[in-house]
Amino acid sequence: MKVFGWAALFLVGLALPAHAGPRVVSLDQCADQYVLALADRSAIAGVSPRADDADSWLRSQGEAAPRLRPTLEAVTAASPDVVVRYWGGDARLMSALERHGITVIQIDDATDFEGVRRNIRRVSTALHQPGRGADLIAGMNRNLAQSRGSWNGEPALYLTAAGWTAGRGTLIDAMMRAAGLSNAWDGQSFASLSIEQLILRPPRQYVLGFFDAVRSDRRGAGRHPSVRRRTRYGTVVSWPGAMLGCPAWFAADGSRSLARAAPRR
Repeated sequence: MKVFGWAALFLVGLALPAHAGPRVVSLDQCADQYVLALADRSAIAGVSPRADDADSWLRSQGEAAPRLRPTLEAVTAASPDVVVRYWGGDARLMSALERHGITVIQIDDATDFEGVRRNIRRVSTALHQPGRGADLIAGMNRNLAQSRGSWNGEPALYLTAAGWTAGRGTLIDAMMRAAGLSNAWDGQSFASLSIEQLILRPPRQYVLGFFDAVRSDRRGAGRHPSVRRRTRYGTVVSWPGAMLGCPAWFAADGSRSLARAAPRR
């Protein structure tokens, strides 16, 4: 009987998922990327409704994950141990989840790659997956090392379809500088540029963002015909929206794409 008992326990152990970690729910598209990259599939109790949208970096993984709305009823019904968020939900929901004994992990709005590293470490630790977090950071660091100095300080302007640019204190600026580009916009944070500014003082080179969403911002300054004529020949790269909507490790993929586009010297 003792042998049978040990054998039964062994078989039960085989049936349990290895290193599944705590059950986790993500409340928004950015949190989805972290959860899909770091958690075991068996530990994912739910992701946001946008996990498989076209602008989701890990949309193929998101297709197979259960979806739930970021409401107290939906989240508590999924019985998670941990909830990860960037912007999803509100302060009342976060407080209610914590009263239910659920750990809430906040992804910060990182403005540089060290901030991204902190986000990865925070989420991977909460999900009991520090090794996977270390792997993401190592991959990000390799991309940054391979990108360093590629453009030798040449200037470029970041421009979205809506006509926004990004200056100092943004992750966009960090992505450009990591590849050796200097930022042609000398301002702080994000700013909206007018069509007149873009036509009268055009930069030599552009880094475009969010132009892959062809049905959005159709009247934005970046889509104006006169601006598009200038960007047609001066664009270094056009970053997809999936790369830009979340302060995550794949920002370094953006720097690497800039480096690959640099002229050979």
